[in-house]
Amino acid sequence: METVVKKLYEAMFLVDSIQAASDWDGIIGAIETILKRADAEIVSMKKWDERRLAYEIQKKSRGTYILCYFRADGQKISAIERDVKLTERIMRVLILSAETRSQEDVDKATPAEQVESRRRQVLKEAAEKDRTEQATVREGQEEKIDKDAEAEKITVEASKENKDLEKEAKTVTEDSEKIERPSLVKSEQGSGTSGERDKL
Repeated sequence: METVVKKLYEAMFLVDSIQAASDWDGIIGAIETILKRADAEIVSMKKWDERRLAYEIQKKSRGTYILCYFRADGQKISAIERDVKLTERIMRVLILSAETRSQEDVDKATPAEQVESRRRQVLKEAAEKDRTEQATVREGQEEKIDKDAEAEKITVEASKENKDLEKEAKTVTEDSEKIERPSLVKSEQGSGTSGERDKL
């Protein structure tokens, strides 16, 4: 029995963008079914990009490209292309030999992945900026609370100090009144005695 040597191929599938957006799993399932029928081994499959078409295909103006690397018997490529023509889910396919491609080429990010990566980066930066701004606002609020608490403490202390001063002033006033009263009494007593002496 002759051993089948499977070679690496690169396929670019073109599908309707609306269908790709609404039923991505269904589209991928249709491609996988076609490749399995040809005993192909899928190496990788990912969205390449969504583009406006140079001309309408099946009355569609936009298409989504799906890049797929697979290993298959070279004699089965025509069967894959025939099955693509028979399915309504795939508009076009272009299959090329990828034997000279390295694993790095296969793993290279597609335009769609680059856009998604950039989008995630922007969202991450925006979230980080938002966290920083919230922390700054929080610190400002905490600083204001600390200042308000310090001002309240100073006000309470000043009020207590004023009360103590008022109490002390009242005590001094009362003490001075006590000191002055006996003098007046003595003075009054002295003047009475002097008057009595004059009468005598």
